[in-house]
Amino acid sequence: MYEVTPPPTAGGAGPDEVDEDSGLRPGAARRETARQFASMISDIASGALEFPLPGSGRTRQRLAALRSVAQRDLCLARLVEGHVDAVAILAELEGPAPGVGERWGVWAAEPPGEGVTATRTEAGWRLNGLKQYCSGAHSCTHALITAGTEEGRRLFAISTEGHGCRPVKGTWQAIGMAGSDTPDIRITDLPAVPVGEVEGYVQRPGFHHGGVGVAACWYGGALAVAEPLRSAARRGPDPHTDAHLGAVDVQLHAAGALLEKAAEEIDQDPLDSGGTARVRSLRVRAFVEEACSAVLSHVGRATGAAPLCHDLRHARHAADLSVYLRQHHAERNLAELGGLVARPAEKP
Repeated sequence: MYEVTPPPTAGGAGPDEVDEDSGLRPGAARRETARQFASMISDIASGALEFPLPGSGRTRQRLAALRSVAQRDLCLARLVEGHVDAVAILAELEGPAPGVGERWGVWAAEPPGEGVTATRTEAGWRLNGLKQYCSGAHSCTHALITAGTEEGRRLFAISTEGHGCRPVKGTWQAIGMAGSDTPDIRITDLPAVPVGEVEGYVQRPGFHHGGVGVAACWYGGALAVAEPLRSAARRGPDPHTDAHLGAVDVQLHAAGALLEKAAEEIDQDPLDSGGTARVRSLRVRAFVEEACSAVLSHVGRATGAAPLCHDLRHARHAADLSVYLRQHHAERNLAELGGLVARPAEKP
């Protein structure tokens, strides 16, 4: 367990709501995750931990590192994945290199709603609006954020410090992934530095490589969720328990093999000259999401309510994974994949 001095917050902290009987402390979970995040970023900076860039020839090691963090704590993995993804994006799009001690997020969700707009002024670019789903809102010092411009969507680098970037109280009510600290952010006349060209964020090969990294986090979370079932099976033979563990093993083995194959393919063609990155990302994410969902179901059916009700660690793993998996766009992504497979020369 990482134990360090809590990092300074960006935008302040809200009240901690505590349920002593259940151990449910959303604010405390957020702060504990922030402490571990700061410690892990320090270890990355010192070289004690390494997340090689995707396509560097060591993508397998990158995915294994993400899986390892997620197996320990999915909320922590969400913040670490955002930071190392930001590092990769800045390298790919030739943006400013992160400084020592900086903790970066990637705030690129584009759900319906107000959104963020960017305006070019004499003093440089300024951002205004509301950005939803900003993981690490109180602990990230910097972020990459998408915003609309007159020419189209662009990516910008921002500092989260100051009054121009404020988390909106009450907009992250999640029980699962509570520690990921993912509220809406109100952006007001915020200075920003453009990174890449219009639509450069989504058009680069690394966009799809990054999607595979998120799937590695889901996979790590499923490994953790499966542990009570493994423990139950070790207590002695039981056909019911063993059957469920066998089904879980099939899913996890296949998901792990698919992630290793994806890492190999990314390293073989990091610039996506073959045009396969999008299909690969969609396939990997869809399969890993299904595998993780199957693990949640089998573990629950095999072990009953006891681990969910009496094992706080397992209950958090299961709740966190259930929420994190919804980053997958389900049938929308499957429809896109089907269109690409059926009509490879067309956009579905």
